[in-house]
Amino acid sequence: MQVLAKLEELNRRYEELDYELARPEIVSDLVSLKKFSKEQSQLSDIISAYKKLSGVIHEIAELEKIISDGEDPELVGMAREDLLGLTERRAQLESEIKLLLVPRDPNDEKNIFLEIRAGTGGEEAALFAADLFRAYCRYAESRKWKVEMMSVSNSGSGGIKEVIALVYGQGAFSRLKYERGVHRVQRVPLTESQGRIHTSAVTVAVLPEADDVEVSIDPKDLKIDVYRSSGPGGQSVNTTDSAVRVTHLPTNIVVTCQDEKSQHKNKAKAIKILQARLLDKMEEERDSEISKERKSQVGSGDRSERIRTYNFPQNRVSDHRVGLTLYRLEEIMEGKLDDLIDPLIIHFQTQAMKDTFTN
Repeated sequence: MQVLAKLEELNRRYEELDYELARPEIVSDLVSLKKFSKEQSQLSDIISAYKKLSGVIHEIAELEKIISDGEDPELVGMAREDLLGLTERRAQLESEIKLLLVPRDPNDEKNIFLEIRAGTGGEEAALFAADLFRAYCRYAESRKWKVEMMSVSNSGSGGIKEVIALVYGQGAFSRLKYERGVHRVQRVPLTESQGRIHTSAVTVAVLPEADDVEVSIDPKDLKIDVYRSSGPGGQSVNTTDSAVRVTHLPTNIVVTCQDEKSQHKNKAKAIKILQARLLDKMEEERDSEISKERKSQVGSGDRSERIRTYNFPQNRVSDHRVGLTLYRLEEIMEGKLDDLIDPLIIHFQTQAMKDTFTN
C-alpha cells in the first residue's frame, strides 16, 4: 500500500530525529536543535495517526484470524461485530492521514500583505474596494490579528484606488490566500438616479511576508526616489519630501509609500512590500502551474475575470470556484467570512490530496 510505505518511511525519519535530538552535540547547537525540533514537530501528528492505524490493522488481522478459524461460533460472532467498527475506524484514520500527508504550504503561518485595487467600474469600484478592505479588517479583528496600513491611495468620494496593509496573525496566509483574484460587485450606486445596477470589479492580492533570509536585496539593485506626498486630487499633504518610490532594477518592480511623515519609515515599508513581491515572483517562477493559476485569478480587473460576485440587490454572494452561493451578503461585508473561506480550504485541500496520491 502506497500510503503505508510512505508512513513507514516517515516513522523511520521520526526515530532518526529522536536519536539526533538526544545527542549532546545537537543539544548544544541551537541552530541544529531548532531545525531538528521543527522537523519532528511537523511529523508528530502524522506519526501519532500512523501508530493508531498500525494498532487498528493489527487488531483487524487478529479478528480475521479468529473468523477464519471458526472454532467458536460465539467468538466468531463477536469478532465480526468488532471487525465492522474497526474497518470504519481504519477508513477514517486513512482519510485523516492522507490529508496530513499533503505537502504543507510553507507560507501558511506567515503574516501577509493584503493588496486591494479598484479595477473596472471607476468610482464605484473604488467605493467597493473600501468596503471590501473594511470587511477584511473586521475579519482580522475577529481573529485577533493586527492590521498595519502600509500604503493607501484614496479616491475623491471616500473610496480607495489602492490599499496595501500588513496583516499580523497566526495562520493569516492559510486563511486568506484563496481571496486573491477578481471580486465582482453588482449594486446600485448612490449617484444612480434611475436605480440601475452597476457592475464593477476589484482585484485582491495576498502575499506572504518575506524575511531577509528568504529575500536578500542588494542596495545596488535599488533606485530610490523621494518626492512630496499628495492626497486626493493631487494636493500637497506634506511640506517635506517624505514620500518614497523604490524601483527594483532587475525586475522593474516599483513600490511607493507616502503615508508616514518620515522618509525613513516610508522607505522601510516600501522595502518590506518589495521583499514580499519578490518572494511571490520567485515562487511563481519555481512552479509554473502556480503562476498560471494566480494570473488567471488576478487578471486585469476586467468584469469577465472573477472568482466571486457580490450582488447587493439580492443580498447574495457567489464563489465561482466551488459553486457556493450564500444569501448573507450583509453579514459577510461585516467581516463574517468563515462561511466563505472554510469551503474553499476544504476544496483546495481535497484537490491537493488527489494530486498527491495520483502523481
